[in-house]
Amino acid sequence: MTDNLQQKTVQALSWSFFQAVAQRGTQIVIGIVLARLLFPEQFGLIGMLTIFIAVIRAFLDSGFGAALIQKQKISQTDICSIFYFNIVVGVAAAGLLCIAAPGIAAFYKQPILTPLTRALSLTIVIDSLGMIQGTILTKGIDFKTQTKVSVIAGVLSGIIGIVLAALGFGVWSLVIQQIAASFLSTVSLWFFSAWRPALVFSFNALRELFGFGSRLLFSSILNQIFDNIYLLVIGKLFSAADLGFFTRAKSLNDVPAQSLSDVTARVTFPVFSTIQDDPARLKRGLKKALIMLVLANFPLMIGLAIVARPLVLVLLTGKWLPCVPYLRLLCVAGLLYPLHAMNLNVLQALGRSDLFLRLEIIKKGLIAVNIAVTWRWGIVAMIYGMLFISIISYYLNSRYTGRLVGYSVGEQVADLSPYLAIACVMGLVVYAVGLLHFTGSPSMLLAQIATGIIVYTGLCRAFRLKTFMAMWQTMWDRLPQTRTGAAG
Repeated sequence: MTDNLQQKTVQALSWSFFQAVAQRGTQIVIGIVLARLLFPEQFGLIGMLTIFIAVIRAFLDSGFGAALIQKQKISQTDICSIFYFNIVVGVAAAGLLCIAAPGIAAFYKQPILTPLTRALSLTIVIDSLGMIQGTILTKGIDFKTQTKVSVIAGVLSGIIGIVLAALGFGVWSLVIQQIAASFLSTVSLWFFSAWRPALVFSFNALRELFGFGSRLLFSSILNQIFDNIYLLVIGKLFSAADLGFFTRAKSLNDVPAQSLSDVTARVTFPVFSTIQDDPARLKRGLKKALIMLVLANFPLMIGLAIVARPLVLVLLTGKWLPCVPYLRLLCVAGLLYPLHAMNLNVLQALGRSDLFLRLEIIKKGLIAVNIAVTWRWGIVAMIYGMLFISIISYYLNSRYTGRLVGYSVGEQVADLSPYLAIACVMGLVVYAVGLLHFTGSPSMLLAQIATGIIVYTGLCRAFRLKTFMAMWQTMWDRLPQTRTGAAG
């Protein structure tokens, strides 16, 4: 049983990692092309609507998806009841968004937001038709299928968006791209998933699952509001171009930070749920997951902060340079993002949605205080506040989790500190390389990236950090097999 679970976990991590690389890689390429074709204020208009779409989307699942994954035994009635519930909520939510569209446009003083909002409401209805298939695949730790879905939807919708942008559709190319992504994703989920709904429905099934999911629903709504509240505030108090610069910096920062946490969290939640009655195994699993995350995230975040300017010049051109200071600060805050997600993952797997909700309320209160205090000094001041809140949030998340599985904040920090120290040394070396004379930004960027890889790898090997050495040995052991297979 243990070996089978471990094998499924490794396979799921591999496919989840491939999915994240393919999905984020596609988003990066498409985002770069669109950023070159469009203007910051056009991205800012979409950013103004992000919070409203995100909050409405949280109601679609209503916590039932997590409840279905966490519950050990589920029935066809449970699944079908949630499926029909999602559709009803999706149609109702999209209708409310259409009604609210003129008010949203008036709030930002941007009349074009009325048709944009109504068009994007279609994604809510479309997504509601495929949510349960995605949940079933996640519960079954089937990320191979989800990889296919995300690649198909991402590539085809990206091509549509680029073609429309090149033809002069402006901000509408971004809207149609999102609608196409939702449609293609839902169609692909139905095509690849073997599950089909039956004509059964039970309020009792919903009521039972809602006991766990209700607190996660409230947490999700809070999370979506406060994760995107900076977009709301910046869009209201500053220009659409300023918001465009912030959203571009945030999207570049999210590529490594969110990809890593998504890869691990999506796999570990169903895995942790299966061993929820074994605290010792949970502790070992959490420790291993955290170290693997920081092994990659620390050097990526620090490296991205250092090379931000040449990276933006090479990929996005000089018109996006105002986003550089935002990107650097967001990268520092992003050092801890995957650690938040992993500690909260354990709380969900243990069924402690009450603690999860309590933590979310506390942290969202801190965000509100930050905005109230820092907005008058500008966007940079707000991001400094985000960094401070990130540190406090990590302490709170790991403190609660530590009590439940016997893995204290101090133990976590002690296990992760060596990787942070080495990543900081790497960052200093990469920064020093940037002070040298280069003929242009591309050569400087390549030199800094190459230096960072060599220095970080060399230091990890020199200090023989356990997790790194294990991964290095595994990779090295496979090389002769690869060569032998190629020769055969």
